[in-house]
Amino acid sequence: MTDQPALTPEVLVPKLGDYLVKKGHITREQLDEVLALQRSMKDSGKVELLGEVLVTKGYIQRKVLDQAITEQIVQLRNALQDANQTLEQRVIQRTIELQNAMDKLSELDKLKSNFISNISHELRTPLTHIKGYQELLLAGAMGELNPEQESTVNIIKKSSERLERLIEDLISFSLVTKGEVALKPSPVNIGVLVQNVVNHNLLRAENEKITLNVNIPENLPIINLDEQKISWVLMQLLDNSLKFTPENGKINIELSVRDMSVHVSVADTGIGIPADKINEIFEPFHQLDSNSTRRYGGTGLGLTLVRQIIEAHHSQITVTSEVGKYSKFEFALPIIDHK
Repeated sequence: MTDQPALTPEVLVPKLGDYLVKKGHITREQLDEVLALQRSMKDSGKVELLGEVLVTKGYIQRKVLDQAITEQIVQLRNALQDANQTLEQRVIQRTIELQNAMDKLSELDKLKSNFISNISHELRTPLTHIKGYQELLLAGAMGELNPEQESTVNIIKKSSERLERLIEDLISFSLVTKGEVALKPSPVNIGVLVQNVVNHNLLRAENEKITLNVNIPENLPIINLDEQKISWVLMQLLDNSLKFTPENGKINIELSVRDMSVHVSVADTGIGIPADKINEIFEPFHQLDSNSTRRYGGTGLGLTLVRQIIEAHHSQITVTSEVGKYSKFEFALPIIDHK
């Protein structure tokens, strides 16, 4: 759109001198002479209005000057009214354009969510067949496998499990963006829940030569939470720590009670996150290592869903990190009195 000039008085209404020349009350030469005289008076510290100098010089009568000023005031008022109407129309037009853009963006977001949901569900069917046949192969239902064949099928099994996790992430994300994920809270022993998640990852940590330290106080209060979703959150955080922590590193999972909440933290001695990139890790489909040869896999949805699940529990997840040293993820779950 072409830029519009600023709505200054000079744009709306000509200056007094130009107006008097246009109306034939004075000549251009007379105006130039008076303007020069006015400048010289100003330089000497004396300020005189243009109209007063014109009257003093006898180039115009006071009555004519007053009438010209009155006409200019009326024109300025009318011009301002027109400008206000034009500005109001522009505001209305921009508001309509902005609303149309927001509607289009919302429609595109909905289409994206539907696409992700549909394609993810479609991927489930062939994956179910793959998993079924690999289980049959490993069980020997289709003939005994030699060691090399069994190793190959186990690789297929691990890849299928990874693919299944990616599909579940996509489905969960599409449901969350549609607002279709509802919590199913129930009284849960958070200590037992955390220990189960840790136990599930002990073998992987051992294979990757990473030490898992767990600090769970005794007699933790029972709290209300969606057990399945919080378990998934902890699995995701622990998975990230294992993924980004090198050999001989450590991961500390700690629970503590303070401020009427149970605080959960997962800290590692991994590669860390740059301070200016911390907010980015929660953006959907975003990977800090996003080039075509990136080392670490994943959809970039895990932490997006973690934050949404934690916020659904009326809490927030915080991150502290230092590149090359550590990362720490922490959230709190409120204690509810069940008496």
